[in-house]
Amino acid sequence: MPSTSLPAQLARTARFTRGVPGYFTVTPDGATVLFLRGRTGDDPAPCLWMLDLDSGTERLLADPVRLLGPRPRPRGIEAYATDRAVGLVVFALGGGLWTVGLDGGEAWRLPARPPVSDPRPDPTGSHIAYVCRGALRVIGKDGTGDRTIAEPDAADVEFGVAAHTAATAPDGRARGHWWSPEGTALLVARTDVARVRRWNLTDPAAPGTPPRTVRYATAGTPNPDVSLQLVALDGTLTPVRWGRDAFEYLVGADWDDHGPLAVVQSRDQRTVQLLGIDPADGHTTPLHEQWDARWVQLIPGLPARTGSGALLAHADRHGTRHLTVDGAAVTPPGLQLRAVLGVDGDDVLFTASDEPTETHLWTWRRGSGVRRLSSGPGVHEGVSRGGTLVRVTHDAEGPGGRAVVLREGRPGAVPLVPLAERPVLDLHATPLVLGPNRLPAMLYLPSWHRPGDQPLPVLLDPYGGAARQRVSAALDWRSLVAQWFAEQGFAVLVADGRGTPGRGPDWEREVHGDLFGPVLDDQVTALHEAARRHPALDLGRVGIRGWSFSGALAALAVLRRPDVFHAAVAGAGVTDQRLYDAHWRERFLGHPDAFPERYDACDLLREAPRLSRPLLLIHGLADTKVLPLHTLRLSDALLAAGRPHEVLLLPGAGHQPLGTAVTENLLRHQVRFLRRSLGMATEGSGVPS
Repeated sequence: MPSTSLPAQLARTARFTRGVPGYFTVTPDGATVLFLRGRTGDDPAPCLWMLDLDSGTERLLADPVRLLGPRPRPRGIEAYATDRAVGLVVFALGGGLWTVGLDGGEAWRLPARPPVSDPRPDPTGSHIAYVCRGALRVIGKDGTGDRTIAEPDAADVEFGVAAHTAATAPDGRARGHWWSPEGTALLVARTDVARVRRWNLTDPAAPGTPPRTVRYATAGTPNPDVSLQLVALDGTLTPVRWGRDAFEYLVGADWDDHGPLAVVQSRDQRTVQLLGIDPADGHTTPLHEQWDARWVQLIPGLPARTGSGALLAHADRHGTRHLTVDGAAVTPPGLQLRAVLGVDGDDVLFTASDEPTETHLWTWRRGSGVRRLSSGPGVHEGVSRGGTLVRVTHDAEGPGGRAVVLREGRPGAVPLVPLAERPVLDLHATPLVLGPNRLPAMLYLPSWHRPGDQPLPVLLDPYGGAARQRVSAALDWRSLVAQWFAEQGFAVLVADGRGTPGRGPDWEREVHGDLFGPVLDDQVTALHEAARRHPALDLGRVGIRGWSFSGALAALAVLRRPDVFHAAVAGAGVTDQRLYDAHWRERFLGHPDAFPERYDACDLLREAPRLSRPLLLIHGLADTKVLPLHTLRLSDALLAAGRPHEVLLLPGAGHQPLGTAVTENLLRHQVRFLRRSLGMATEGSGVPS
């Protein structure tokens, strides 16, 4: 059957991300759009392109293979930045700093010190700042004057890097330096990790390789010490002062036409402040404060200011997350704000949901109010400037989405050519709303299954936790994996429970203090409700699989509810919550010194002696997001309790191995385990595969 080639397609296309247009920039006049896209649906090296809206033609600006040669294959252009006028475009490639214009000239490598990361031109297009081995450097656009303007004063110090700023960045990418509008100074993060715990990671498959040391702040342990400096082009540093003992997280910053800004957060994450910074002496003034008894949700793109200086933020009121302007809610009840994508003068482009499986594009303008810019079921996003909107729609048509460009005053839309491969199998999915909590769900059945056929074993395939939806109007690679498992002879159920986004702040905060209890209850409810409606589901044979959060959820399902779940595949799960990222885990459970009982209640190691069902644990040995020790310690606890289980370790694999060379064998290994554990026919015994 064609479904058998999906795993190979996932690896070839890097989970259908190759050949997809993305990372859009619109010129101030709205006449040109820049974007990244590979040459084909399996091209691993994204190129930089431009679309001329007057002619409707695309032109290649920078091809990594042409610039660096085909051997070894370059990684491609993963990001770029421009000046205000989009006359100067810069990017890092092969460790070097490259520039290109829109006039048709060839990209040029500047004599910057390698390796170059996060290069950004100043708004006037005169200079380019970049990070090199922890130092912030500046070079002229013509390649002259390369110099350091912020030099680390200790081995554990970096300038221009601030990991937690990704939480409020519209594009989800962390930044650590921000130019002044005049291009005469920068606001720069200084990060000192000296007090952060060291972790030595080794690869048992390569014993001759020295251990890799990483800094990783786990729950209850010291975080990096992050501060801000105002840095002039001559290297003069002015410290930015705020109460860092009370607000130790720097989660955002900017320098707009009204001055520099910082967004800071308390360790308990219940208070967030927006600080105005005096560029003369670094003194800060609180401009806005948010507080919540559980946690303040960080929203991409917020806080921010419009061109006229109005303050954009959000407020959670009566079950709705509103966009606010100068403290007043400008979005209606029931419309859940997702992100602010950009501000063009006084026009605000944002995404929001009035139905949790869909996300639409909206705009707000003073005097005009809010207006929806997208239609039809889907997850929509975009970029807008100069009267031109790039609208990206992710729907049931296929992974990767479809991008079109619309220009004010001109009829029709100009499509950006998608080159992503078409999936080799089609979905056979039924949307469901289950139980008293109205849980959104999708039921995937085999293409060959017919009404009246024998009931199918059930495989739950959730994420289920905070910050990620699995059930939406968009078809993505995870949906295709669910269908692939269905083709192997399962009824696959995917359900979103409490804690998942899209249904408002109260729903998201249902997991505060207990990450797993409500989520597991919702999965059980979804299973029983789906089986009540669909006789094709066999409740006597139920498996569950998951990765990362849902990996821990899958393991917990067979530990706590063996009456419901008969086998589990748990990949890269956090088994000891004290040994996970401090910023993320303390958001939901608090500080472990203050709430040890919450951590104990979510500790899978304590529940290991309860295992009575087949359990397969999987972990990549190069995983730096969820360290392999989580799976190894759970296995050790199970062994000490005399509980049989299986462990699959993946040498050289990181946190998400699907989409790499091991994809096909990894998925087939899970199928064989589940078939064996649930008493199904094995491959080659007449069951479609």
